[in-house]
Amino acid sequence: MTAARTERVYTEVLATVAKVDRVAAESHFFEDLGANSLVMAHFCAKVRKRADVPSVSMKDVYANPTARSLATALTDDEPAMAEAAALVTDRERAPALAEEPLDTRRAGAGWYVLCGLLQFLTFLGYSYLAAVLVVRGTSWVYAAPTLLDVYVRLVLFAGASFIGLCLLPIVAKWVLIGRWKPRRIRVWTLGYFRFWLVKTLVQRNPVALLFLGSPLYTLYLKALGAKIGRGVAIFSRNVPVCTDLLTIGEGSVIRKDSFFTGYRAEAGVIRTGPVTLGKDVFVGELSVLDIGCSMGDGSQLGHVSSLHPGQAVPAGEHWHGSPALRTEADYRGVGPAHCGMFRRFCYGVSQLLTMLLLYLPLAIGGVDLLIAKVPRLSTTLTTPVLSLGNWQFYRDAVAVTLVIFFGVSLIGLLFIAVVPRVLNLALKQDKVYRLYSLRYSIVRAIRLISNFKFFLSVFGDSSAIVHYLRYLGYRMPDVEQTGSNFGTGVKHETPFQSTIGSGTMVADGLSVVNADYSSTSFKVSRAAIGGHNFLGNMVVYPSQGRTGENCLLATKVLVPVDGPVRENVGLLGSPSFEIPRTVARDRQFDHLRSGDELRRRLAAKNRHNAVTALMFLLVRWFYFFGITMLGWFTVDLFPRFGVSAVAVASVATLLFSALYFTLVERASIAIHPLRPLYCSIYDKRFWRHERFWKAALSTVHVQAFNGTPFKNLAWRLLGVKVGKRVFDDGAGLPEKTLVTIGDEATLNVGCHVQCHSQEDGAFKADRIVVGARSTVGVGAWVHYGATVGEGAVLAADSFLMKGEDVPPHTRWEGNPAREVRAGQPTGERDHKPRPGGRHRRPPEGNGRANGSITVVNGKRPAGLFRR
Repeated sequence: MTAARTERVYTEVLATVAKVDRVAAESHFFEDLGANSLVMAHFCAKVRKRADVPSVSMKDVYANPTARSLATALTDDEPAMAEAAALVTDRERAPALAEEPLDTRRAGAGWYVLCGLLQFLTFLGYSYLAAVLVVRGTSWVYAAPTLLDVYVRLVLFAGASFIGLCLLPIVAKWVLIGRWKPRRIRVWTLGYFRFWLVKTLVQRNPVALLFLGSPLYTLYLKALGAKIGRGVAIFSRNVPVCTDLLTIGEGSVIRKDSFFTGYRAEAGVIRTGPVTLGKDVFVGELSVLDIGCSMGDGSQLGHVSSLHPGQAVPAGEHWHGSPALRTEADYRGVGPAHCGMFRRFCYGVSQLLTMLLLYLPLAIGGVDLLIAKVPRLSTTLTTPVLSLGNWQFYRDAVAVTLVIFFGVSLIGLLFIAVVPRVLNLALKQDKVYRLYSLRYSIVRAIRLISNFKFFLSVFGDSSAIVHYLRYLGYRMPDVEQTGSNFGTGVKHETPFQSTIGSGTMVADGLSVVNADYSSTSFKVSRAAIGGHNFLGNMVVYPSQGRTGENCLLATKVLVPVDGPVRENVGLLGSPSFEIPRTVARDRQFDHLRSGDELRRRLAAKNRHNAVTALMFLLVRWFYFFGITMLGWFTVDLFPRFGVSAVAVASVATLLFSALYFTLVERASIAIHPLRPLYCSIYDKRFWRHERFWKAALSTVHVQAFNGTPFKNLAWRLLGVKVGKRVFDDGAGLPEKTLVTIGDEATLNVGCHVQCHSQEDGAFKADRIVVGARSTVGVGAWVHYGATVGEGAVLAADSFLMKGEDVPPHTRWEGNPAREVRAGQPTGERDHKPRPGGRHRRPPEGNGRANGSITVVNGKRPAGLFRR
């Protein structure tokens, strides 16, 4: 294939996509044609359907933004790619091609129904057993003659219950599974049922929930069969399942939100495999370690990165990206300190004693006070039993729950501001402290208290979120209020070391990494995000981040930690590369971003968001009221039905939660159904979408059904078009009614199918189709307007950009994702810019869709988003 013919085909296809008569070979995609990433995604999809020219990825487009430079780069690289494919090593080979082909047989409808029935019966049996233990335990506790005896019995009962819950998954794993080995388990079979039962018990163990980052957590994993060396620190809540296949050398660190579960699902089959980490290994935040990968002693894997099957990081090397490539960047932010085994032992024992002697007795006593004692505190509830047939009882129940719900909320709002500020006095910026010391407990307490999600849900997606974050301790000089400065998903290690520049907007999922950890030490450092930035979803911003003013950080981007400070550019991908900062498409909304028009629309948006926040609070209060009433009904029925009443109440609580929040979400879109949308953030249609998000925040209950047929039923009730026997291990779907999932599709844990994108002052939403028998990998992200073809595979931690069309029975990987074939090296091709193809910053703001602040000669015009 000659470059001239390739160039001609590219210009013809681009003219069709851009809806123009003719495209010159030297026309710049973004500057001259005014294209954006959505248009270019459609261009790439059309090119891929032609067998007579090289296929094109979005990274190719950004690196070579003219038809001529693109054709020259791709045709010149074909011989080099063929030679590289012949020489590629196993650890660099495309992951799907280094493995044996999967068995395409699927479990039928009979297995599907049987598995669901067994899972339901297991839940009923577990609920009844728990009810028996709770009833007998509390009866024994409150039969004590004195208050001191009650407390002692509370401690003994809480301790025995806690130990039993901790031992249950360990016993179940060894009895039902024995030792995990590399194997394949067809979904919905009896083998899968055993896998699901052990996985559920292991991941929902109180040790995993309460002692994260503690020596007790690693001790729990060792009891499950993991081979973990001394001094390992694990901060991720994503608990590994196939623990016998997990090896972690001494002194290694795994940061939060990383996945190393030891299994993955593909094409209806669970595959288990080893994950091997050597000594002193560092794994960054939000990273994915797929099965069959390994890391040598002293190696590093950066944030938002992944290792695919067959990849091995040599000892001492630093890798980052998805899939990871070699880099010189250093992601360790703190040196070692003395932290011996005795300190670790004392810290674990103190945590355990605090839990048993303080937290658990208070929790049990508080629930008993609410369920059994509070109804009788009302002046009208004077009878020895609850007056469930008296309307005055319900009147007083409303009053009591209102006082408790809003009273506790106000106290909590005061608590999260005062207590962390007092604790923060003991910490100094950039000072290295020993792990498992008093100051480690302090920074852990600050993180837990200040990241309370309830208030973020109330204030997020409104003007109030800026004031709330300042209230927590964020430093935000000269705020330019937009009404949507932050979403509802913002987290940090400490708010007192977080700085957000003026005019910056942040979508959901920002994680500010302002505390660095080694296996023996930690320190808190300031993480500063520059002014007039836009940050997309799932951005991890470390304290070493090298970005400055007026940057666009796209969804799942790897923020650079070395090199020059990036300014006036966009960054996309992992590892990240530069793209245009702005797009001409969104400039039609510029007149809404300044002056009187901004003030008028912002005031209207604030009123709308205030009503939304009030509705959110009332919905949550009524849920609290409903759950409390279920508890009171249980107390009333207990004398007649005994343990059965408690068991039924636990099942009814789950069903009530699921149905109630499903009705709330469906009601929020009954009048204004979700549709493909492109508008300003000051358009009422966007405000209604924000109101829908508030309702959708409450439907996290569906994650309780992960890995069961009931998850598909829950999705259908919420409006998702779900096919037959879909396997969903923990997918996130914000806009359910815009998603279509085909028969027997496979959705892995941590994947997201997101039908919207808020980019500076513009909002876009479109439908997503995940085809039949396709697979979306662990932590992968599918953006709006995308289509995943039948039988296609999107690998772990990949980012399928907006508008992409994945052909059937192909495999895509990377961030941004592109197709991989036999003999092709893992990861993106890095084409060198050709003459005439060098990236040029658009003088009038033309460029990528993820951004709308216009840049003229590298400067931002005055007046945008200014008060």
